[in-house]
Amino acid sequence: MKPDHPAHSAPEDAAMRRAIEPVICYPVEGLPAPDLAPYLVTRATWEMLSETRVPAREARCFDVPAGCFFRISSIEGPQVGDLNLWNANNLGERFFSGKARALHGTHLSAGDRMWSNLPYLRSMALITEDTLDWYGFDGFGGSVHDVIGTRCDPYTHNLLSHGGQYHHCCHSNLTRALSDRTGLSLQEAEVHVHDVLNVFMCTGFTRDTGQYFMKASPVRPGDFIEFFADMDLIGALSACPGGDCSSVHSSDQAVCHPLLVEVFRPQSPPEGWRASPANGYDRSHGR
Repeated sequence: MKPDHPAHSAPEDAAMRRAIEPVICYPVEGLPAPDLAPYLVTRATWEMLSETRVPAREARCFDVPAGCFFRISSIEGPQVGDLNLWNANNLGERFFSGKARALHGTHLSAGDRMWSNLPYLRSMALITEDTLDWYGFDGFGGSVHDVIGTRCDPYTHNLLSHGGQYHHCCHSNLTRALSDRTGLSLQEAEVHVHDVLNVFMCTGFTRDTGQYFMKASPVRPGDFIEFFADMDLIGALSACPGGDCSSVHSSDQAVCHPLLVEVFRPQSPPEGWRASPANGYDRSHGR
């Protein structure tokens, strides 16, 4: 955090420096703008492939073939979830929350993409519908579905609780789920767990100190966020031990609920869709 009482005095032109207008780092006009209409039309013919119930304070993996939809729903009560995605054929390619944040902003919604990490950097999935898009940004600067929080984890919990050992943090939940899905040991699986999309979580940064905050999620049973897979995916979703994240996380104090993941296959892909191509950079790095 920035100090309340800086050790260095402001220069004479401090006001002028602060008044310089910001510049968007990554203008996204160069990205192909998704037309969601063909995706929504194909849903009329889809059939369910699988249904995965994610228990409270646990995580589960699910599989999504390229060209299929998956939907994460609130079913019993307000609950947030931490989402990881991997290329089903290469665990080394996974969701890159930092690049999604840089391209789309701190909170995602319909029309935004889930980008993969370097050196791949291509679309893993497209968000096709978000029933919480009405929320926008509130008076505190909070919004829903963030890519600014990393995931609750037992290492930070241990650090902040003077040695506490809590095993249902989302990091551990996702580790167990990926280990169960792949047969990797816990230690092997853990290195593939990565920064998440915080599904349904309402978060922001305080305006006075710039600290990451959470508040009660507006999600209610029946709300969902939906995605279309641009490659074969393994997904993992953790029903966070913070419940709706209105008070605490990384503990058994919060009221928690399960989440539901449904996977659907349309009879035909959306018009004009093709599986996500490899990134065009030649990887020569100037040599």
